[in-house]
Amino acid sequence: MKSPVYTKVHNRFLLNGYNYNRNSLKEVAHSFIKEGDHHEKFMGDFLMDWLDSSEIIYIETSGTTATPKRILFKKQALVNSAIATGDFFNVSKGDKALHCLPVCFIAGKMMMIRAIILGLSLDLVSPSKNPFYKNNKIYDFVAMTPMQAFHSLSKMNQIKKLIIGGSFISNTLHEALIKKKVNAFETYGMTETLSHIAVRSIRENSFKFKCLPNISIDQDKRGCLTVNAPQLNVDNLITNDEIELFGQNSFRLIGRVDNVINSGGVKINPEQLEHKLSTVLPFDYFIASIADSELGQKLILVVLESYKIDTEVIIDKLKLCDSLTSYEFPKKIFFFKNFIETLSGKLKRKQTLEQTPNRVLDL
Repeated sequence: MKSPVYTKVHNRFLLNGYNYNRNSLKEVAHSFIKEGDHHEKFMGDFLMDWLDSSEIIYIETSGTTATPKRILFKKQALVNSAIATGDFFNVSKGDKALHCLPVCFIAGKMMMIRAIILGLSLDLVSPSKNPFYKNNKIYDFVAMTPMQAFHSLSKMNQIKKLIIGGSFISNTLHEALIKKKVNAFETYGMTETLSHIAVRSIRENSFKFKCLPNISIDQDKRGCLTVNAPQLNVDNLITNDEIELFGQNSFRLIGRVDNVINSGGVKINPEQLEHKLSTVLPFDYFIASIADSELGQKLILVVLESYKIDTEVIIDKLKLCDSLTSYEFPKKIFFFKNFIETLSGKLKRKQTLEQTPNRVLDL
């Protein structure tokens, strides 16, 4: 069977209950740009770019770890990504899907492309931490951030298949999803790979990601993931994500190699430590370091001040984490009024630390 091409709009595609072809979808895009809210304007701009006569499209990265940049893609590569997701998750024409992600970045763009290409019935709502507010519909397929999933736990019976991406899933959320018996998957991907290229089932105890079909992975000398995906026009993409490799299509994510902290000669990966701490710390935090004359880098815990949690409570909770080594126990706690994030909600560690902390506690 011949694959769909980027110029086609599936005849079963519905947007908020209405059927649209290529021309009428352009009218919707114009309406979003002229009369829509902030998020609808982004959607309108994207649809106009997608529906124009060009076979290429520019997509901007999130800017989580570096300055945002615009990358040129062939539109057919986005179609191929949508088809791969549909095949892997068995999502097809007529299925009901919820779009609750910012369309200014790749995850939100790909959710729309999946609907257009696969023929999904898509409900579009403005991104929020609780996208199921006053929504009692049942959906076959939903994509969320971890924060959205956490705030939608009471609505999980309305989702048949859920994918979660954008940042790591905490132990607290992981256990809650298992308790709710949700058919949920954590995804791994980025703008450069046109959203996810690998997933892992929440129901499985293993933290191994399994690659989608036609994805080839390896490691470089640093132990970081490399990706080849001809159908996505990805040729030897070298990432900064350190992994443990299992065969040709499976890996465990360790963390970003450029975030590694060297404290007294001991290398500590912040993401791995944060995952440990997520069993005992029920608030927003992250692990970072400051310069130290003796250790080189001194480990610190950065906490969002708005929680107004007693410092003794934080110390007691840290002591509850039996798996922490002496090197992994923070030496200071920095409290900030807010965390700097990208528009897609991803933490910007360096920029957050450049702010003046509200207070600092020595441990």
